[in-house]
Amino acid sequence: MADSTQPLLSDSNSSESKLPPPRSLDETIEQCIGNFGWAQLLQAALVSFAWVFDAQQTFITVFTDSEPTWHCLDSDRCNSSSNLCTLPNETWSWDFNPHVSTISEWGLQCAGSLFKGLPASSFFLGCLIGGLALSTLADSSLGRKNMLLLSCLIMSLSSMLTALSTSIWVYAFLRFLNGFGRATVGTCALVLSTELVGKKWRGQVGAMGFLCFTLGFLTLPLLGYINNGNSWRYLYVWTSIPTLIYCCLVRCFVWESPRWLIVKGRKEEAVSILHSIGSSNAITMSFSNLCLDVQESSNPDVYDALRILVKKPWSLKRLLAVMAVGFGIGMVYYGMPLTLSNLNFNLYLGVVFNALSELPAFLITFFFMNTIKRREALIGFTALSGISSVLIASLGRQIGSFQIVLELVSFFSACTAFNMTLIYTIELFPTCVRNSALAMVRQALVFGGVFSPVMVAAGRENQFWSYGMFGLVIGLFGLFVVGLPETRGSVLCDTMDEEETKNLTKEHIIG
Repeated sequence: MADSTQPLLSDSNSSESKLPPPRSLDETIEQCIGNFGWAQLLQAALVSFAWVFDAQQTFITVFTDSEPTWHCLDSDRCNSSSNLCTLPNETWSWDFNPHVSTISEWGLQCAGSLFKGLPASSFFLGCLIGGLALSTLADSSLGRKNMLLLSCLIMSLSSMLTALSTSIWVYAFLRFLNGFGRATVGTCALVLSTELVGKKWRGQVGAMGFLCFTLGFLTLPLLGYINNGNSWRYLYVWTSIPTLIYCCLVRCFVWESPRWLIVKGRKEEAVSILHSIGSSNAITMSFSNLCLDVQESSNPDVYDALRILVKKPWSLKRLLAVMAVGFGIGMVYYGMPLTLSNLNFNLYLGVVFNALSELPAFLITFFFMNTIKRREALIGFTALSGISSVLIASLGRQIGSFQIVLELVSFFSACTAFNMTLIYTIELFPTCVRNSALAMVRQALVFGGVFSPVMVAAGRENQFWSYGMFGLVIGLFGLFVVGLPETRGSVLCDTMDEEETKNLTKEHIIG
């Protein structure tokens, strides 16, 4: 009975403590929390739900910025095949109230394609800058939970303000601010949820976030259909209010990552959280020796984590390689839904099918992540996505409705590669820089998305500039994964020295 009641921080040298000291923080926490139970499940589900709002803000412009249908008022002077911009205003009219879209409300139907895509590009640019500015705060001063709360709050408030936009310029600025806040939502949610469990459940818990992203994506065509004929502003209001409620839930019920707390030297708080997560029978070992194995880091500067990340040649090589892969995947992942308007297919059904194609991507990640080799899978899925995209551009309208099938294959492959890249990044970097590394990879994914609206606009005239370029970029950049180590089944390290020692050991064994 003495063992089951011994304090976690006890320095007792009682001979009754027969358990060998854990080799790493990863194994220590896994022993503490025991099997995957209800506490971990509820925490992971609540944290992962942030991806729902992430998806809504990412793809909401598919509906708010779409060009509405129109009809002729004077059949003698126009017809349905006429160029809208060459017709006098009195000869045609929108099918719905002009307020259904930003295009019709502000009379942008004849503006340049780059100008029409300005809000979407501003959003991705905001994601890019926001990720660079906020990426290391979760590793240094704020922690995972507070960073998630702050990001969701900025995203929610800016979305609500977007509904009050008075011009395309104000709208684009607020979309930029929305993207700035949204930049670290998925990163913090993924890192926090996976750091609450051991390696056995890491892939499955990470996949929960991808499922929530799919659910958020699926809610958009539903909201768009319900809002059909009404102002586009309602969509921003309907997506901002639930996000505010979610912020309150995170503040009250989400725990901070025990890993991050221990690395920052806050072991008492970490132990308290582990007591809340695990059962009393599972928490029997002492943390007294843990300080000898875990390097405490008190980053005086919020960007110390990023400097540490790029200081080591091996970590910089990994970061650049996985960011290159992410750039190619991001261009296709964020660009494909925007190109649906270029296909001769119903927009609502197209968005639904794209959202549903994320479900098999989630299932693959959830059920097979523990058995799939990361490098081989990423090369395969990026190649499949690239080939499908190039076929769309090469065959064009010769294949008719078969275009949507190839589009779905390409998008599904990009979704699966997207999910695997995020899980792979978590396994490539230690706890002290993990959130920063994951944030940088997401920045590369978003950076690919910055170019997507421009390429989609150019692809309206020639599909090579959209689908063709998408295929070439994801196929070629996917090859950068060849230079990365395989991490399937590996133990998460906590410090740069521990990761470096593990790498040297592997190289010695292989050599």
